[in-house]
Amino acid sequence: MAKANQHSNKRVGKSKNSKLKAPETSYLKKKPTTSKPKLKTSSNLDEIRLNKYIANSGMCSRREADMHISIGSVMVNGKVVTEMGYKVLLDDEVRFDGARINPEKKAYVLLNKPKGFATTTSEGKGRTVMDLVVNSTSAKIRPIGRLGRNSLGLILFTNDDQMHAKFTNSRHGVVRLFQIELDKPLKFEHLKSIQEGFKHEGKLVSVEAISFIDGAPKNEIGLQIKNTGNTILRKIFDHFKYEIVKMDCVTIGPLTKKDLPRGHWKHLSDQEVSNLMML
Repeated sequence: MAKANQHSNKRVGKSKNSKLKAPETSYLKKKPTTSKPKLKTSSNLDEIRLNKYIANSGMCSRREADMHISIGSVMVNGKVVTEMGYKVLLDDEVRFDGARINPEKKAYVLLNKPKGFATTTSEGKGRTVMDLVVNSTSAKIRPIGRLGRNSLGLILFTNDDQMHAKFTNSRHGVVRLFQIELDKPLKFEHLKSIQEGFKHEGKLVSVEAISFIDGAPKNEIGLQIKNTGNTILRKIFDHFKYEIVKMDCVTIGPLTKKDLPRGHWKHLSDQEVSNLMML
């Protein structure tokens, strides 16, 4: 009897241990395997290696990029990165030797804007100029300068930050020529005041040039500015009690509307880009 009871107790003890341990072991093994793949998948979709980002920008090869990263020549979102294999998002700000770079090929698109389109990249603003150039390139271009919703004429789009900086430089800039139609003839003394510069709300307002258009009524004028917006034009004529009926940007530096119908766009040639950068 004693032997039977001892043997029975051993069997019971083993079965208890096996029932308790098996579930714990299987639970611990399964827990980490469910979360790892999700992290890798989201990272692969959204990120790109920093050396590839630099190489795609055209600065150098991926191997050379690794060397520049290692010596601290590369910054991401304002911080120096020296880690090999570091990954960035396409929207991150990456600087190579101090200059911001872009992994996209540079694109330059010239649009002859019609009325009724706002110059903005924001959504929820109705029809915008981005709707007109949506099929021009896969690059993330944005407009340089602004034209009012009811203004017409040329707008340049690019993803080239150097070009943007050149246009928005307040001292140098790029000259744009506008043809403007007023609600009444412009008096010669007002044209002369605009030409020489005048004070508006305590600030000096000046333009590059202004003149009547040969063979046209005196309410049609040509006016050149370097300012990237066109609100300055409305301020000028509001000051002298004129209303702008029509405003058309007809040239940007050496670029013209020749062979570019209203509402259409074109890619700039290499020569046109070079001409702009040399201004």
